[in-house]
Order: sequence, then structure tokens, then C-alpha cells
Amino acid sequence: MQSNSRKKRGDIMRRSLLPWKALSLAVVLAGTVAASQLSAQQSQTQSSSSQSTQSAPPPGTIGERKENQQDRIAQGVKSGQLTAGETAKLESKEAALNKEVRTDRQQDGGKLTQQQRTQINQQQNRLSGQIYQDKHNAATQHYGNNEVDQRRENQQDRIAQGIKSGQLTAGETAKLESKEAAVNKEVRTDRQSNGGKLTQGEKKQVNQQQNKLSNKIYQDKHNNRTQHPKK
Repeated sequence: MQSNSRKKRGDIMRRSLLPWKALSLAVVLAGTVAASQLSAQQSQTQSSSSQSTQSAPPPGTIGERKENQQDRIAQGVKSGQLTAGETAKLESKEAALNKEVRTDRQQDGGKLTQQQRTQINQQQNRLSGQIYQDKHNAATQHYGNNEVDQRRENQQDRIAQGIKSGQLTAGETAKLESKEAAVNKEVRTDRQSNGGKLTQGEKKQVNQQQNKLSNKIYQDKHNNRTQHPKK
């Protein structure tokens, strides 16, 4: 009898504890869910903050990036990795970007907004990628040892030096390289028509064009327009 009585009391106590166990388990589960949600919210906030930081360029880098890209173009012109045509297109894009920066600054009291900086940084990223592609594709600019080719190489070296020093603006460089590309195309066409050589008349004509281009390089490098980027 006493054994049955103790068994009954034990059953009653276990039944009375079941709701408390269930309640405790529910509280623990609720706390775990809340902690997981808080952790997820914090991770999302940190991720958003990180993405915002990555998309927005730090202040004072636009001018530095522009100068760096011009140096890379100058090196590509000097080494022959960039043809005159490729350089003309790159410098046209650089000139357009420079104009956009000037316009934005004029509208905002000489400064750029954070949104403008972000947009310009994205454009610089694309231009940087294009410079890399053009410098590593199959198109190269290599000249021979004859007088015509030596003059063309010398003029490219002068242009490269002008880009690097800031004596030539992106707009000036684009125009010079467009003329250089036209001369290069004419030389190739003439040589193809004459078994790889230039006639005396063709040499004279190309030499006259090179004289004009040489004078234009000098004028552009010694005018009052320079390209010294703002930081």
C-alpha cells in the first residue's frame, strides 16, 4: 500500500512539473530565436555598411587616380603597348571625364558631392579596365629603323613625355593621337600597295605630315593648358 501511495504521489509531481518544463523550454527557444534574429540584423547592418564603404571612394583620390591612369597611358605609348588609335580613344574618354568633374565642381562651389565622387570612381574603374585591356591585347605599335618610322617613334615618345608631365591635356593628346593614327594608317596602306616599301614621293608626303604634327606637339606642350589633377 505504501509503495502504491508513493508511486501515485510521484506521478502527480511529474505531471505537475510537465507544464513548467514546457514553459522553460519555450522560454529558451524564444531566447535562441531572438538572439539569432539580432545576430542576423547586425550582420546585415555590417554588410550594408561595408558595401557602402566600398562603393563610396575615400575623399581626395579622384585626382590621384586620374594622374595614375595618365601615367599608365604614357607608359603604354612609350612602350608601344598602346597604338595611336587606342590612345586617342582612351584620351577622349579621359577628356570627357575631366569635363564632367569640372562641371560638377562648378555647380557645387568647387567641391564634389559624395554621390558625384561615387559615380566618377565607377567611371574611372571602367577606364582603368580599358587601359589594361588595350595594353595587353595583340595590337602593338612598333616602328622600324627607317627615317619615317624613327620620326613616328620619336613623336610618340614626345607625346608620352607630355602626358606624364601634364604638359598635354587629355583633349590635346586625343587630337594628336588621332592625327598620328591617320599617318600610321596612310603609311601602312602605301606600303601594302608597294610591296612593303614607300616610294620617294610617299616618303616626302609623310615627312610633310610629320612636320606639321611635330609642330603641333610642340605648341600643345608649350601653351598655357596643363593637366595637373586636383586632389
